[in-house]
Amino acid sequence: VVTDRGTGQSRGFGFVEMSSSGEAGKAITELNGREVGGRQINVSEARDQERRSGAGGRGGYSDRRSY
Repeated sequence: VVTDRGTGQSRGFGFVEMSSSGEAGKAITELNGREVGGRQINVSEARDQERRSGAGGRGGYSDRRSY
């Protein structure tokens, strides 16, 4: 879940890494539009965000590291 840096509160979205594209597609099909905690959720594949000048890309998060 992504949080606001200033307040620490949830920004209302998050990311999940799936084991395969098939599993991701199944999750999207089965969960998109469902109600969770009284609110309808949107489930979709993440898209790359266009880089804005000076914005730093991924909201200050560094790319994944390999260990």
